[in-house]
Amino acid sequence: MTDAASSGEAMMHAPSAFPHLFQPLKIRGVELKNRIMSSGHDTTLPTDGLVNEALLAYHDARVKGGAGLIVSQVAGVHETARYTSHMLMATEDACIDGYRRLADLCHAGGCALFSQLFHPGREIMEGGDGLLTVAYAPSVSPNERFRVMPRALDRRMIDEIVEGYAAAARRMFAAGVDGVEFVASHGYLPAQFFNPRVNRRTDDYGGPLENRLRFASEALAAMRAATSEDFVIGLRISSGERDEQGLADDEALDICRRLEPMLDYVSITTGTSASLGGAVHIVPPMAYRAAYLAGDAARFRAALGIPVFVTGRINQPQEAEAVIAGGSADVCGMTRAMICDPEMPGKAREGRTDDIRACIACNQACIGHFHRGVPISCIQHPETGRELTFGTLASAARPKSVMVVGGGPAGLKAAAVAAARGHRVTLYEATGQLGGQALLAQQIPRRAEFGGIVTNLAREVELANVRIQRGVRVDRALVEAERPDAVILATGARPYRPEIPIDDSIQVVDAWQVLRRQVKTGSRVVVVDWRCDWIGPGIAELLTGEGCSVDLAINGTHPGELLPLYVRDNIAAELHRIGVRVTPYARLYGGDGGTVYMQHTTSDQPILFEDVETLVLCLGHEPVDELGEMLRDLVPEVHVIGDCLAPRTAEEAVYEGLKVATAL
Repeated sequence: MTDAASSGEAMMHAPSAFPHLFQPLKIRGVELKNRIMSSGHDTTLPTDGLVNEALLAYHDARVKGGAGLIVSQVAGVHETARYTSHMLMATEDACIDGYRRLADLCHAGGCALFSQLFHPGREIMEGGDGLLTVAYAPSVSPNERFRVMPRALDRRMIDEIVEGYAAAARRMFAAGVDGVEFVASHGYLPAQFFNPRVNRRTDDYGGPLENRLRFASEALAAMRAATSEDFVIGLRISSGERDEQGLADDEALDICRRLEPMLDYVSITTGTSASLGGAVHIVPPMAYRAAYLAGDAARFRAALGIPVFVTGRINQPQEAEAVIAGGSADVCGMTRAMICDPEMPGKAREGRTDDIRACIACNQACIGHFHRGVPISCIQHPETGRELTFGTLASAARPKSVMVVGGGPAGLKAAAVAAARGHRVTLYEATGQLGGQALLAQQIPRRAEFGGIVTNLAREVELANVRIQRGVRVDRALVEAERPDAVILATGARPYRPEIPIDDSIQVVDAWQVLRRQVKTGSRVVVVDWRCDWIGPGIAELLTGEGCSVDLAINGTHPGELLPLYVRDNIAAELHRIGVRVTPYARLYGGDGGTVYMQHTTSDQPILFEDVETLVLCLGHEPVDELGEMLRDLVPEVHVIGDCLAPRTAEEAVYEGLKVATAL
């Protein structure tokens, strides 16, 4: 419970800009130094199911950055809980040492540590060796998203899993962890017992609500008996699962009311892993407004007498302060905010808000990496997840004169890191504005926040005292005059325009021309999308919003095929809502007489689009790299990074900027 007696004194010592965010909070036997939480999230860093050096270094960055609470990622409580091949497990005493090291690390930095305890039930993503895993659930109720048909749990296995929660809690307690979080969110096993549309049992664990609560009640009681009165036990639950078959808002609130006597806090999220639409809310993309679950949390806080935590796109300290000051919640999960900037809490406390690298919710390197089975990171801060390699920025052994050509994400990161290491850096940008293609990306509907990458990287450059020359196009003569020790080329790319036989009856333009408002498309448009990323769907959405009739023809199986899953599915939902016609497996062939001809990429059969006024090409990019060969005999070091090396994404551009700058 909140320690009201000390709250007044704490407010006097909190930073004036964020007095509520930096007020301590007492929960049972633990005091949080502030209300900033790194919520439980998979990192893909553990190996062999155990806490390792990489995971310790990852959390250490957030501890040093000033987080008040770290909730470590899910730890499986039973062998059947292995929903990925790279999760933590708490089924053997061998896990205790790693958690003890993590607890000691957190406590040394004044940060509390809770661990999520977890069983997914039917929500199984993968098996460890490529084979399909046997999934268990309260009943034989199929999972839509992963196409899993589970086996119904028998009483013996229910008892085993309940004992697994108790044993896992005991191990966390023995390791010095401050508490555990019983994960009943996103349609995982406890929520499957809660949900009468999933739990169709007729024994003591099904039917009326008191029976459907029995599994959770038994697990919570066993966890308390295995630990102590000072040990914190919380519940994570979706305020509503946002799916027709999922838990509704009122059902979730009623569950929390009934379980409240056994809990020290409730952590609110939303959505479910069981469906594509519900899963988007596990890591909501930038299409969702900041702190969009504050209202949900407020309803729970008003109905409960224990602290309420909330997550959901709380990316800036101003947003968290408003949530807490407004009484919506007691603690704010700011996980992606600290993936993007581990130092965010300390910067906020010191009033350095302009220096905070704000998350843009692109989902590309955080949850996007997890879904690909590689360690999470951040497109703006590739040091995240690579702390053992890039966690400490070493000063340059011999400062050099460095010329960076190109002010997009690659050039900005390279310049900032090189200058921070002590090199003398000048950044040249041919146009009058820094940002490169990110300036176009932010003009796509519901992608405006992507422009934050420019703001953030430009601030890094400013703090590193990089000399910036705007409106200067670099050529051989300029390099000869400057005589740098090293040149980093980050000159980007241009739209790829293949030779396609199309007559004058159809206007052919590229996505850049549309975004720069250099063309008028008319009312009938076909957007051809080779890359299968967000550009083609974004152009289709933009033109549909302007009244055009749009067909999106993609050279892939579905729109956004290369995108992080939750971004992809949010885009698919919007395209369907606004009526964009989508044709998959389409390869551009040619056009005449107002007809665009395409070829089905598997059957080779023709696909025709008639009465077309404009064809918009989203066919990828080609590098702008003319300077490279010119300078090879002129400069001791020439490095090519980002799209001018090979057109890819902002993630590779920023990472290569970091990598080359740390090697100078």
